[in-house]
Amino acid sequence: MKSESNDKTAMERNSSLWKNLIDEHPVCTTWKQEAEGAIYHLASIFFVVGFMGGSGFFGLLYVFSLLGLGFLCSAVWAWVDVCAADIFSWNFILFVICFMQFVHIAYQVRSITFAREFQLLYSSIFQPLGTSMPVFRTIALSSEVVTLEKEHCYAMQGKTSIDKLSLLVSGRMRVTVDGEFLHYIFPFQFLDSPEWDSLRPTEEGIFQVTLTAETDCRYVSWRRKKLYLLFAQHRYISRLFSVLIGSDIADKLYALNDRVYVGKRYHYDIRLPNFYQISSPEMPKSPLTEHFRNSRRYCDK
Repeated sequence: MKSESNDKTAMERNSSLWKNLIDEHPVCTTWKQEAEGAIYHLASIFFVVGFMGGSGFFGLLYVFSLLGLGFLCSAVWAWVDVCAADIFSWNFILFVICFMQFVHIAYQVRSITFAREFQLLYSSIFQPLGTSMPVFRTIALSSEVVTLEKEHCYAMQGKTSIDKLSLLVSGRMRVTVDGEFLHYIFPFQFLDSPEWDSLRPTEEGIFQVTLTAETDCRYVSWRRKKLYLLFAQHRYISRLFSVLIGSDIADKLYALNDRVYVGKRYHYDIRLPNFYQISSPEMPKSPLTEHFRNSRRYCDK
């Protein structure tokens, strides 16, 4: 009985509270004829524009900077026009919170610094694709920068195992098969994209071509197992590398297509792979053509 009376008393108190807030609260009978000052409207504009910010570090900087300005204007409006200490206090506290968040995020962005090679890599490849600095930092921390002197080999045909993926930053590489020149690799191209794409994560293989530095070269390299682990942890990075590798393989195939001729000065078109077999079945297969076909099969996989 005692507990029931206590529950009944609590319900009566709650109902009386809602009654005071809703039913007995004075209703606005007259509205102010004059508009609020310019500071109030400026604060509202900052709020509207601020909530249109995007995601990522720079999006957060945009949001917190404009919201902070909005709360600051609201605090000034409460102090000057309304003369309400509680409204001023809440808006000023929110302004301080936004300011602290802005400083914290700006410090995080500022602290992300890279070596010159990574800066070139980011501005040339990853930034145009919309990759944020924090994501690129994750990619860069999983790699290393390697220097290769002139006429030194990155990989040797039939000897070097495929255990990494590398991207040339400076210099020029020459690709040959059985001593026959295939094509060059220029800065911001992968060194071994066809070999990487030809193997599954659990498979092993060796290079079928030789890659030699024509000049002093520097490249960024990712170890195979470490990169696959990164792909498993970050789906966006996996899709990003898939696009970059696929585009690089296509560029290499078209570079080979410009060099391969089939009798009577006809180009061998990689989009018509059966044309060569039908028109010239008796023509012997050169190492260049064999590597070209192998590269195309890598791309199809």
